[in-house]
Amino acid sequence: MRIMAIDYGDAHTGVAISDPTGLLAGTTTTIHSRKGGVVLEELKKLVDAYRVEELVMGFPRNMDGTEGPRAQLYRDFAGQVEEVTGLKPILWDERRTTVDAHRILFAAGQNAKKRKKTVDAVAASLILEGYLNFKRMTQQ
Repeated sequence: MRIMAIDYGDAHTGVAISDPTGLLAGTTTTIHSRKGGVVLEELKKLVDAYRVEELVMGFPRNMDGTEGPRAQLYRDFAGQVEEVTGLKPILWDERRTTVDAHRILFAAGQNAKKRKKTVDAVAASLILEGYLNFKRMTQQ
């Protein structure tokens, strides 16, 4: 079963898709658009192309666990994703994923300009890995 993670953003939306077994993070990409309709269309294409069966979407929380200021925007977008794909996204705590993604890319030697183009895809893969680990731990 393929699982897709979404790191939704204003200008860039990162996407990570698991391998066919649903155990490992695999394909990553970034949708570069500020237009919600374009992002939704691209997500639908990916869901169909990879036959995704489950969605997980990063959800903004404050460091104390309370919902962040953009929480309602993300809930609304998750509803739109569900309408377009037929899959209800699981809202997943995305605290520190972007910070960690920048650190990973910096450690790999990418300059700030290159990081800007790929950081959202890396953040999506971190969301996916966290979710896959959670699934493995709860199934044992």
